[in-house]
Amino acid sequence: MSTTETSQFVRLRVELVVEVENVEAITGAALRRIADDSDMPADERVHAESAVTEDTAEALAYLVDPFDLVGDVPGVELAQASWSSEGIDYDPDSPEWGLDEDDDREDEEEDGLG
Repeated sequence: MSTTETSQFVRLRVELVVEVENVEAITGAALRRIADDSDMPADERVHAESAVTEDTAEALAYLVDPFDLVGDVPGVELAQASWSSEGIDYDPDSPEWGLDEDDDREDEEEDGLG
């Protein structure tokens, strides 16, 4: 079978840290997106509006869509996606903070250190 006849699934992990400079802009955009979703049931809409109003991370999660990352990539179809957001304490100058943090733990576990 050639590569074009078989399907391959790839897990793509992306971790982003963003700085929120305008909470009102994010909250307002999330509320507009919720209001524009005509398929959302009323009870779910009330819950979503409450969540994005109370938590900036929730508002950001309503605005970030994983499909946007791969939607225009030729030969790729998004099969499944999940994402979450949370507020964090972030110090870019801290030696304890690194994007390869998970990789280090996996290396330690492979070496029998974890």
